[in-house]
Amino acid sequence: MSLDAACTVRELRESFASGRTRPYEWRIGQLKQIVKLVDENQDEIAEALHKDIGKPPFESFISEISLLKASCKVVIGGLKKWMAPEKVGTTITSFPSSAEIVPEPLGVILIISAWNYPFLLSMDPVIGAIAAGNAVVLKPSEVAPATSSLLEKLVSKYLDGTAIRVFEGSVAETTSLLEQRWDKIFYTGSGRIGKIVMAAAANHLTPVTLELGGKCPVIVDPTADLQVTARRIVAGKWGSNNGQACIAPDYIITLDFFAPKLIDALKSTLENFFGKDAFQTSDMSRIVNLNHFTRLTRLLDDPKVSDKVIYGGERDEKKLIITPALLLDPPADSLIMADEIFGPLLPIITVQKMEEALEFVNSRPKPLAAYLFSKNKNLEKEVVASISAGGMVVNDTVLHLTNHNLPFGGVGESGTGAYHGKFSFDNFSHKKAVLYRGFAGDLGARYPPYTKKKQSMVRCLLNGDIIGLICALIGWGR
Repeated sequence: MSLDAACTVRELRESFASGRTRPYEWRIGQLKQIVKLVDENQDEIAEALHKDIGKPPFESFISEISLLKASCKVVIGGLKKWMAPEKVGTTITSFPSSAEIVPEPLGVILIISAWNYPFLLSMDPVIGAIAAGNAVVLKPSEVAPATSSLLEKLVSKYLDGTAIRVFEGSVAETTSLLEQRWDKIFYTGSGRIGKIVMAAAANHLTPVTLELGGKCPVIVDPTADLQVTARRIVAGKWGSNNGQACIAPDYIITLDFFAPKLIDALKSTLENFFGKDAFQTSDMSRIVNLNHFTRLTRLLDDPKVSDKVIYGGERDEKKLIITPALLLDPPADSLIMADEIFGPLLPIITVQKMEEALEFVNSRPKPLAAYLFSKNKNLEKEVVASISAGGMVVNDTVLHLTNHNLPFGGVGESGTGAYHGKFSFDNFSHKKAVLYRGFAGDLGARYPPYTKKKQSMVRCLLNGDIIGLICALIGWGR
């Protein structure tokens, strides 16, 4: 579908200005239509995800379809309460008065989504934008063309086209969209493109939410349950889109004496999950395209790590498959340790003591997620207190994503802003402060001329000196 960016924004701005998207009935109706969209098209959604990234049907259901439905139902259940003004207290300076915080929609929202979870990461922010009463343009990733095309078809069929549009295209179309004035831009993807989005938003002083990524560390303490730890790391790394996920474990850091045991447990778990020949498994996504395949092979072919691969890493370029790979102690200046891996390669870094592990993590940009496996409660408290990350999970990986009571978002280079559950509603709302006063109780001391008596009264009032205020009012000195 060919769309003109300026025309699209103009039409949606007119629709928003009409008040169409503000009523509770419109919002809840659109949210229920999203649930219907998912229920009636699960097979078609899974098929598109398989075409784009080779995602196994069960993984499509667990990590995209079911999560989106759950997200929508949480918002449907809480929306009426979230929309209600929040009564707050007032101060002596405005007495008598009342006050409240009124959530209001921002206006017309641009959502630019990612290719790795092309259905979930497209529609989940749309849910928040609709819930907050906004008009929305969704720009799906062109790297996942089957899902992008399906989203355009389904959104135009199920949702209100006067206020919700899908805008397909590649770099030129995205650039055209970014040239327009928006009331908010929500972007999921790489930090490199995030900088471009932020720069474009700055031209109109448009607020942004950036859901980026980073090198998510997994700290493994020798007190951890070895088998459970290995299963949960493997599930979080290779069961999450074959490592092509912003919250997938990017590297492990553990004590040197414990590393051999952990490596053996990881190898055993990988073979139990995906077989001795991982090329034959049907339970793992492929690399999304040749560009990313080439990027990942470049990491493996770096001369600095050629002797560091201790397991896996076999390649099939035609099928876009790289088998799960473990690397032991790649140099800090190697390519694989420089940027987010976003693939099936997992370095293991060894240190002499846990203090070094914390120093290593804290010496790098703040990650989107950090993970700790340990039975040591003191270490748990220290890690939670000392490591800054978008989110953290103790004794598991990635599951914080599924809890809608937790905000999901980055910090520092891993992003800005958060969403999920009520946090999605808040993300796309403005919290408007409203103070109500009548015409009685007008204190003359606030108006000129500022006589000594008035000044005394105001000082007593602002300092909370009630006795002094009474004395000033009746003309007694103290």
